[in-house]
Amino acid sequence: MSQKTAKTSVEPAIWRCAVPSPLRQAFDYLPIEGGHGGAKPGARVTVPFGKRSVTAVILSIASRSSVEPTKLKAATALLDEQPLYTEAQRALLSWAADYYQHPLGEVLPLGLSPRERRGQPERALTETGIRLTARGHGLPDGAPHRARKQATLVSRLRPGPLPLAELKAEGFSPAVIRVLRDKALIENFELATEAAWQTRSPPLPANAEQQAAIDQIVAAAGVFSVHLLYGVTGSGKTEVYLQSVADCLNRGRQALVLLPEIALTPQTLARFEERFEAPVIALHSAMGDAERDRAWAAARRGHAAVILGTRSSVFVPLLEPGLIIVDEEHDAAYVQQDGFRYSARDVAIKRAQLEQCPVVLGSATPSLESWHNAELERFQRHSLTHRAGAGTLPARRQIDISGLELSAGLSPELLAKIEAALNQRHQVLVFLNRRGFANALLCHDCGWSSDCADCDARMTLHKTPPGLHCHHCGRRSALPSQCPRCQSRRLVGTGIGTQQTETFLAERFADYPVLRVDSDTMTGRHSMPDLIEQLASGDPVLMIGTQMLSKGHHFPHVTLVAVVDADALLFSPDFRGEERLLQLLTQVGGRAGRDGTPSEVLIQTRHPDHPLMQHLDKPYHTALPALLNQRSQAGLPPHGALGIIRCDSQDRQEGLGFLSLIRNGVTTPRGARIIGPLSAAMARRKNRYRSQLVVSAKSRSMLAKVVTDLIAAAEAARHSHRLSWSVDIDPYESL
Repeated sequence: MSQKTAKTSVEPAIWRCAVPSPLRQAFDYLPIEGGHGGAKPGARVTVPFGKRSVTAVILSIASRSSVEPTKLKAATALLDEQPLYTEAQRALLSWAADYYQHPLGEVLPLGLSPRERRGQPERALTETGIRLTARGHGLPDGAPHRARKQATLVSRLRPGPLPLAELKAEGFSPAVIRVLRDKALIENFELATEAAWQTRSPPLPANAEQQAAIDQIVAAAGVFSVHLLYGVTGSGKTEVYLQSVADCLNRGRQALVLLPEIALTPQTLARFEERFEAPVIALHSAMGDAERDRAWAAARRGHAAVILGTRSSVFVPLLEPGLIIVDEEHDAAYVQQDGFRYSARDVAIKRAQLEQCPVVLGSATPSLESWHNAELERFQRHSLTHRAGAGTLPARRQIDISGLELSAGLSPELLAKIEAALNQRHQVLVFLNRRGFANALLCHDCGWSSDCADCDARMTLHKTPPGLHCHHCGRRSALPSQCPRCQSRRLVGTGIGTQQTETFLAERFADYPVLRVDSDTMTGRHSMPDLIEQLASGDPVLMIGTQMLSKGHHFPHVTLVAVVDADALLFSPDFRGEERLLQLLTQVGGRAGRDGTPSEVLIQTRHPDHPLMQHLDKPYHTALPALLNQRSQAGLPPHGALGIIRCDSQDRQEGLGFLSLIRNGVTTPRGARIIGPLSAAMARRKNRYRSQLVVSAKSRSMLAKVVTDLIAAAEAARHSHRLSWSVDIDPYESL
């Protein structure tokens, strides 16, 4: 072959693909039979992988492969003529995989809807409608006779077809619809959805602090900037969001609003729908796949104006992104703590940079990382120091319970305050961040305790329904009638849980409703909305609940918040323990005093002289310099970078030995150190032993280098299939 011929010959195209697997590499495939078919990077393809057929994503079209052509397999189908990913979305997902050191093939599916991950096409932008058939139109008025509901539905459809969801909302049951469909009087069809973007109701008057924040956020439209909206509880942060979103929609752009919890979605969704005559959609894990598919397509095609979503919504495709908002930016719910571990808040900031739009981080208790960035002027800080409207900040006071006789964890003074508030027809919130009836069940005679068979933890005693539950692995067992060790019947509960406090309060205040709010009672999709509706009546109610009550809910008639055990996180082994306690107590206290009625927060503690407790009656930010100084001295975030190699195995020594092996294969540069291997704070969970290497470094780039070397050593090390390992960058919990 001549040199000239060699230069002009066409090399066969190779599809370099990301495959959904834990392997940290791309895989080469030959194009589908008949050529590459116009395939583009970002398109989905079906490929053989081992004995399975999987949906992969083309990363690039290469001219040659390091694998011999005869050993390459061919893709079986090209699923997309045009990629479903936007350029910015692909860049974001690639960045996330790189930054969090996770296989790209497992990260890319987060940018797709459930059906798209299964290799199916994008959901059409339609919804199911109902219309009369020709036979249905021929019915006389009032028919079908002797079937009032059926006749009403037929009459309702005479002017024209209607969405199925609207008919269900009007009270037409699936049974009525099915009967008419079986009679061929009505039929399903697909209604096209249309977008109409305008403001439905005028904004509320903004005070000077709110207006200043709105003006600066609006002025930043079209360029990347990070805005930390630090507002005391009840200061009107949501109104700042709403008016900033209004400007975004007026410019024909979409807004993405992240919320930490599903429970907050209905309340926030209602406020946005009330304000805007525009498609506002929600995305969260309680939705069915079909509903998520439609929302995903509406966001991608620009039909959705506002997208409200929880953590994974940070990856939703947007046609015209204009603003990103992260409400309660400090919340741990934004951190994915298994599988692909990431922080939705930090991903949102990177996305805003790629999309060239502003991002707003809102909180009454900003994280130390965000506060530090604002101090360094990387973020613009806007402060709302006063409550909006008639609301006033509650007075805070501590009750030293050292040596006191307690009833279900409650001091006599606290009980007297609760009684006085209820007698004044006010609502009371009792906060205890421990569900169940008691921490554990003990034998009074031999000391046996209700240890979990699969975890290094005790099973919690529950009374409704009765039994022992492990809150770590989910294991459940029947409540024993006698001690399994000595057969004594003197079994007692130790520690206080929400069920025990609820039982006591229901007996003590029998004239008032006592509501328990925790993950055992708030199980339905409508549980929290129903609770909020009940509280809106203003009738006296006594709530007892966990941190579920602290997350941004608006309880206007609560005048007393009682914190039963403020010391739970005070001596936590985790380096974020004091920060989290300060945030939790500030947030739960902020549920009081929102309608202007004088209110109070009472905090029970055995350590009233602890420096952190001394800050509880002062503005939140006054405690942050001391906490930041502690982090600086220890070289911990935000004054340093942290990563963890986590390992779990069926044998404790196998896990520790594996981590020792990979650590010995890595040279640690100056300014970084590797701690361990060591057992996790709970060494055994779900009958697996957990161990880890903790990597700290002065910079993120140095951390990335050390972790990359550890990953390479781990991939090269041989281990049994019973052992697994993972990477956690910027861990929320270090132990």
